[in-house]
Amino acid sequence: MPTRLRTNSGFTLIELLIVVGLIGVLAAIAVISMARARQSGNEASALGSMRAITGGQAAYASSCGGGGYAQNNADLAKAPAGSPPFIPPDLEKADVAVNAKSGYVVIVNDNADPDNRDVQAAAETCNAAAAPSRAMYHVAADPLSRGVTGSRSFGTDRRGTIFYSTTAAIPNPIPSGLDFIQ
Repeated sequence: MPTRLRTNSGFTLIELLIVVGLIGVLAAIAVISMARARQSGNEASALGSMRAITGGQAAYASSCGGGGYAQNNADLAKAPAGSPPFIPPDLEKADVAVNAKSGYVVIVNDNADPDNRDVQAAAETCNAAAAPSRAMYHVAADPLSRGVTGSRSFGTDRRGTIFYSTTAAIPNPIPSGLDFIQ
């Protein structure tokens, strides 16, 4: 009676478990890298928003506010007759969490510096602003969830320098000694 030879033509359970484990480790590394890439993208968007608002404030001051700056997102988003608004529409309502722009709440507000003053009454601005134009402004961009949507907070004012902090929101007015980007 002839004997049959057994052939081992499959994978053992141990081999399959090792492969599944390696795939799990690689997937975990990929998820962490994707989260970091998303945070970097959100921070780049926040920096772009800060630059757009700084440019919008300069245009507002020179053409609409009599040399003064707008004090909120809505006033910068109001277009003067026959002209485009000073900031893009996605920044108009980015000052509340439900309308955050790329994971960041971006708020234009009155600068708390004691030397700040009214420059032009709201009714005299070219876009019928809700608030008077003032000598100074403050902008803050804060992540919705620090460490998840972004790791840095950003702030700027009439100087145009963008400051950042990895631990807290940028205070109003911006003190000296903070780290800055530009």
